[in-house]
Amino acid sequence: MDFTFTEEQQAAVEAAKAIFSGVAPDGVPSPALTPGAVAEGFDRPLWARLADADLLSLVLSPEHGGAGLDPIALCLVLRESAKVLARVPLLETSAVAMAVERYGSDGLSAELLPRIGRGELTLTIGANGRTGHDPAELAVTARRDTEHGGGEGDCWILDGVQTGVPWAQSADLIAVPAHTGEGRAVFALVPRDHQGLALAEQISTSGERFAEVGLDSVRIDSREVIDAEGAWEWLRQLLATGTCALALGLGERVLSMTSDYTGKREQFGFPVATFQAVAVQAADRYIDLRAMEATLWQAAWRLSPSPEVAGVGGPLPVAGDIAVAKIWASEGVRRVVQTAQHLHGGFGADTDYPLHRYHAWAKQLELSLGPAAAHEEALGDLLAAHPLG
Repeated sequence: MDFTFTEEQQAAVEAAKAIFSGVAPDGVPSPALTPGAVAEGFDRPLWARLADADLLSLVLSPEHGGAGLDPIALCLVLRESAKVLARVPLLETSAVAMAVERYGSDGLSAELLPRIGRGELTLTIGANGRTGHDPAELAVTARRDTEHGGGEGDCWILDGVQTGVPWAQSADLIAVPAHTGEGRAVFALVPRDHQGLALAEQISTSGERFAEVGLDSVRIDSREVIDAEGAWEWLRQLLATGTCALALGLGERVLSMTSDYTGKREQFGFPVATFQAVAVQAADRYIDLRAMEATLWQAAWRLSPSPEVAGVGGPLPVAGDIAVAKIWASEGVRRVVQTAQHLHGGFGADTDYPLHRYHAWAKQLELSLGPAAAHEEALGDLLAAHPLG
């Protein structure tokens, strides 16, 4: 594979850096970490700036007002957003939009995608999209309504509870994954104020506002339910890969903060960064980040629709590369923030210093990705099914 980014991808990175350069990572108090703080919705002024810079339409086709770029470009922008803990549903909105364009009807795409690109419509989806649940493990059921309307296929009925949905109180549409009871998974686009849908307040480990989404006989038109073969699996893989990009960006910023601090903090008349024990720990975390980066781009590249990717990537399906990326991201981001806390000493626990916020967000990303051991088990199953050599 070629790790060289295209001119369009590099331009997206530069645009993202310009937008995110003015964002303060600790500008909004964290309810989970700051007594008396109130959870808020996402950063709408920042969302508007992203739309003005055409970063919300980056991965949409030119037909719908976008640049037609791929998952690699999305991950590059997500990486920059995580460096400042940008409080926007960029991953969720972009991933669902890409899945709608790839698997939804032309009419649905024409209705939703231009509005998404202009920042007029936001979408979200629950955290279970990142962990890799089998269809049978999804907590929401979906069945076709065969008793009302013009016949089978006109409507779907959703029942169940989805927990840990970020930005649910602010998003216009919630993508709800569900299983049909036939070993198949679908996802439905449900308006936040739809009859039968209820939101219960949750606060995430990162301190952000999440929601438990309850669905009681929610009726959704069939055109708003994506049931194409492979649609849910592809969306889940894209969400997981995007989360790895967030973990990488966060980890890079934390290591940079640690390098700056240890380079200025002196003991016995020397910067602590010159001490061997400190240098070795920092070097180990740099290695973690390099591994996170290499495995991320491999996974994002395999998800790319480019013709040259078809059938390329080794004996394992794309799920194998994504499992490797999740293993490194989940373990790596945890090690990076733990080392940073250790090397910062008391400053690492000071809520007036932004490192505590990065630590909380890193833990949330780790939980969203799921434990590395589970992904190692999934990778083992893939290796058993697709022997090497």
